[in-house]
This record gives sequence, structure tokens and C-alpha cells, in this order.
Amino acid sequence: MITQMPKAVAGIKIPDSTITRQATELLREHGSELLYNHSLRTFLFAALNGEQKKIAYDAELLYVSAAFHDLGLTPHYSSPDKCFEVDGANAAREFLRGHGLPAQTLQLVWDAIALHTVPGVAPYKEAEVALLNYGVALDVVGKGYEQLSEAVREDIIRHFPRGGFKAKVIPAFFDGFKHKPETTYGTINVDICAFMMPNFEKKNFCDAILHSPWSE
Repeated sequence: MITQMPKAVAGIKIPDSTITRQATELLREHGSELLYNHSLRTFLFAALNGEQKKIAYDAELLYVSAAFHDLGLTPHYSSPDKCFEVDGANAAREFLRGHGLPAQTLQLVWDAIALHTVPGVAPYKEAEVALLNYGVALDVVGKGYEQLSEAVREDIIRHFPRGGFKAKVIPAFFDGFKHKPETTYGTINVDICAFMMPNFEKKNFCDAILHSPWSE
């Protein structure tokens, strides 16, 4: 069950500002308990990686990025025709625009969310983009698991429990884009569609090339 936000977990201070408090409330309002806990664990894993590698990052922007990164899966923010990463990125951009933040900041957060499922690109961009990708990968597939002590992992999970995450997260992701499976083309989410839909046929890039309208 979602409880009051702690001030710090595993040595990482939880940003406490008007922007982060409002982002948390939106996550609580529109996200599930599963997505809430996943998003907060993602922030903490991302921030810990930044601290370990001595990477300068904006904790407030990283937190907002983590809070919004999966909100595109929710009915409130989901569009009929865009991939969920873009829906979440658009929502975060509008949220931050409402707080008067500059265009460069809006683009940074947009990129962090839009690219959080693109492991071949995100790690080479700005700190907040790379760190969010790292935090997501650690929580979802355990990338970098061994780089955190058992005590640190347990402290994070005690505050933000996994609650059967491995069994629940694939259906939870699928629920966010089952009405628009075509938007998963070119992303890791196409594997979720293939797993959850017995008759799902992946689009093939080679077929797209060979069957293009060009004569040669």
C-alpha cells in the first residue's frame, strides 16, 4: 500500500519541491500501486548510479522523469496512436511547461522518458536520460543488480515493495498498449505483444525494405 513519502532511502534524498510533490500526486492519482513503486525504485536506482559514478545530475528533473516515465501506459495519458513512451514524455513536458521551465529543460525530460526503453541510445545522452534508462533496466531486468549491496536493495524494496513485480509487470505493460500494438514496432515492447498475443505478427524491417514502392 502506498504510504507517506520518506525523506531519504538508501542514502538518497527524495527531492521535495512543489514540482516533485505534484508529480508524485499525479503518479498516485493515475498510476497503479505497481507503477508507483516501480517509478520510485527507478528514481532511487538511477540516483544511486549517479552517485556511484560521480555523475552530476539534476535530482528534481530525474525524479519527475521517473514519476512520468510509465504514465503513458495509463488511460488518463494514453493516446490512440502514439507509443506509450511518447505519451508519457508529452505529459511530462506539459506538466513542466505549466511550471514555467525553459524549453531546454522540457526537451531534456521529454528525451529521458521517450528514450527510456531504447538501450542503444539513452546511455549516451545527457545524465538524466542515461540514468533513467539505467534505473528502469535495473528494476525491470536486473541490469547492474550486483553493483548494489543487499542492504541497499532491501532498504529500497522495504519502502517501495516489488509485490510480485516479475509476474505482474508484463500484463501491466501490455494493458497500456494492447489497444495499439502497432506502436510497439521497433521497440522492446513488441516482445510483450508477442508474449501476450498468441497470433501477434511482428512487423519485419527487412520485409518493409523489400516490399517498398521503390523499383530497386
